[in-house]
Amino acid sequence: MVVRVKEKIGTPPVNFKKENLLWITMTEKLWEPSEQQLKTANMTRYMNHLKEKHNLTFNSYDELYDWSINNRAAFWASLWDFGNVIYSRPYDTVLENPDDMLNSIWFPGARMNYAENLLRFRDDHPALVFKSENLDRDAVTMTYRELYEEVARLAKALRREGVGIGDRVVGFMPNMIETIVAFLAASSIGAIWSSCSPDFGFRGVLDRFGQIKPKILFVADGYFYNGKTFDLRPRVSEILKALPSIEKVVVVPYVDPEPDIGRIPNSILYEDFLTGESKERGEEIEFEQLPFDHPLYILYSSGTTGVPKCMVHGAGGSLLQHIKELMLHSNLKREDKIFYFTTCGWMMWNWLISSLTVEATVLLFDGSPFYPDSGALWDFAEKQGMTIFGTSAKYLAAVEKDGLRPGEKYDLNKLKAILSTGSPLSIESFEFVYRDIKQDLVLSSISGGSDIVSCFALGNPIGPVWAGELQCRGLGIKVDVFDEKGNSIKGKKGELVCKASFPSQPIYFWDDEDKKKYRHAYFEVYPNVWHHGDYAELTEHNGMIIYGRSDATLNPGGVRIGTAEIYRPVEAMEEIMDSVVVGQNWDDDVRVILFVKLVGGVELDEELMKKIKRIIRTNCTPRHVPAKIIAIDDIPYTISGKKVELAVQKVIQNEEVLNRDALKNPEALELYRDLEELRS
Repeated sequence: MVVRVKEKIGTPPVNFKKENLLWITMTEKLWEPSEQQLKTANMTRYMNHLKEKHNLTFNSYDELYDWSINNRAAFWASLWDFGNVIYSRPYDTVLENPDDMLNSIWFPGARMNYAENLLRFRDDHPALVFKSENLDRDAVTMTYRELYEEVARLAKALRREGVGIGDRVVGFMPNMIETIVAFLAASSIGAIWSSCSPDFGFRGVLDRFGQIKPKILFVADGYFYNGKTFDLRPRVSEILKALPSIEKVVVVPYVDPEPDIGRIPNSILYEDFLTGESKERGEEIEFEQLPFDHPLYILYSSGTTGVPKCMVHGAGGSLLQHIKELMLHSNLKREDKIFYFTTCGWMMWNWLISSLTVEATVLLFDGSPFYPDSGALWDFAEKQGMTIFGTSAKYLAAVEKDGLRPGEKYDLNKLKAILSTGSPLSIESFEFVYRDIKQDLVLSSISGGSDIVSCFALGNPIGPVWAGELQCRGLGIKVDVFDEKGNSIKGKKGELVCKASFPSQPIYFWDDEDKKKYRHAYFEVYPNVWHHGDYAELTEHNGMIIYGRSDATLNPGGVRIGTAEIYRPVEAMEEIMDSVVVGQNWDDDVRVILFVKLVGGVELDEELMKKIKRIIRTNCTPRHVPAKIIAIDDIPYTISGKKVELAVQKVIQNEEVLNRDALKNPEALELYRDLEELRS
C-alpha cells in the first residue's frame, strides 16, 4: 500500500527552479504496510509470542523498542527462544556486568555452535544460488542437503589437516559458494574465520592476515570483473612469502577448470583436498560445542588511517543479532530469496550468510553490478524471483543516473524489500525507488558497521517509510544522539551513541592487551558510552538521519556540517557524476572544498559553478556553499565502496595517507596533490 502525503513544511524559495532540484522534504510518507502485511509480518508474530509467553502487550513498534532497551536481558532471552537457537547446554544467566559496556558478558554457561544453527535443515530447499558476471556461466544452485554434506566433507578434511579450536582459517575469495562452505566448515570445528575479497592488493591482505597468523588459506585461481579476467596466483605466491604461518593453500578453480598451481607453495586443489572424504548421504558433522562468546570471525576497520584494527566477533552474539535483524527487521522467511551485493571482505557478507538459519535462499553474485550494463543485478533479480534486494546507496544513485527504470524493464513482482547501506541514502534515491522500481515494497536504509557486524538503525516492516529516514533503531540496542556535552537530543544533529551493552559488540580486538585499543576506539569521548563516529539526528518519527562520518564533518566558522547534506543536492544534478567534499585549514578557520566528477562532455565553467552554489545555498544554507569548486577525474573509495574524505583532506594538506591498499582506486589520490586552485 502506497501513501503519498504531501504535507510539506514551508514552501520552496521564490528563486527555486524545479529543473535544478526536486523540492522534497522529510515529511513525505512514501509507504506504509497494508493490514495483511502487518498481520503476516514476523515482527507481529514476535509481539504475539511475547503476549502468549510473557503476558506482554505492545500497541506499536515504539512501545516494543522502549521495552527492549529497558529490559535487555528479558528481550535477548525472548529472542533466544523465538529464534529457536540450537544449543547443547543452556545459559546460566542472560547478562553479567550489565552496567559495564566494555566488560558485559552475555549468556555465560551456554554451549552452542554457530554453524550448527545455520545447517539445521537438510532438505532439498535451495540454500545458495551463485551467479558470476561471466555470462557464459549459468547460476549454480546448492540445496540445504548438499550444503550440509559439502560442509561435512570439508570439516573432516580440515580436522585431518590439524585445524582445531581457535586456529585461523582465511579466505582470499570471490563471493561464491565455496567461500561459504569454507567458512561454515571452519566454524563447525571452532576455528576462527576471516576473509578478504580478491580485489585487495598485496599490502591490504598482509595488513589484515599478517596480524592474525592464519593456518589455512582458501583462494580462487582468479576472478572476473567488468568483463575482464584477473589471475590471483601471482599475488598469492607473493603473499605466502610474507605469511609463514600458512601451512596449506586450498585453491578453488574458478576462471580455469584446471588451473596450474605449481608456483603456489603448499597448495592443493579444492577437490583434491577433499579426497577421501565420503560423498554419501547421512554424513554427520561433529559440531564443536563452544561458549556463547567463542570467536567466530575477525573483521577489520577500513584501515584508511593506519593498520586495520582486527575486531573479533563472538558466535552467539553475531547469531542472535542477525536473527533479530533478518527475521524481525527484514521480515525474512523460508520462502524468501535474499540478496546483498557484497564481497566477502565486507560485513554484509557475514550478515547475509546468517539468513541460512531461517532456511531462506541466499543469492550470491560476483562481479561488476554494471556489467554488461546497469541492468545486470535487476536481470538476476527477475530470473531468480528475488524478494529482498540489498545494495548500497551509491549503486541506487548510479542506476538512476544511468537512466534505467528497473520497474519498467524487469519483472520485480516478487520483490518485497530493498535494503541500502554503505553511505546515507538521499531523499532523491528514496523517491527513485518508489517511482521507478516498485511502489509496494519497504525501503530500508540501514546503518551500522563492521564494528558491530550489524546495524544500529534499520528497517521496520510494520512501520511507514519516510523520505530520507532510517525507519527505526534496532530492538535491544540503546541508541541515542548526543550533543557536545553528552546530553540526549532529538530533532538536532549530534553524535550517534549507544548507551548500553549488546551481544554483537566485538568480544575483543586481536592482540589488544587490557583492551586498550578497544577502549580507545569507542569509549574515550563519553565514559561507558559507545561513540560510533556517525553524525546523526533522531527524528520526530523516532527514525534516524545519518549525515556522514563525524571525523569528516565540516566546521566552517565553527558550524558543523555533515558531508551528506552537500552530496544530496550536488549529486542530484544531471551534470555531476560524483563528488567529494572536504575541509581545508585556511586563515585560522576551515573552508569547504568541493570536488566534482563531471558527466562526459560537461565543463566546469563559471555558469555551472554559480548553479552548483545556488543549488547548495537553496537546499542547505549559505554556510554549506563551498569556497572552492574543482573539477576532478576520479573520486577515491574504499574497497567496500565508501568515500574517503579524510584521505583527500590529508593529501590537499600535504599529510601522509598511511594505508592506500585499503582503497579501491588509490591512484585517484594523486589527482588532489599540489593543486594550484587550493593555494589561494
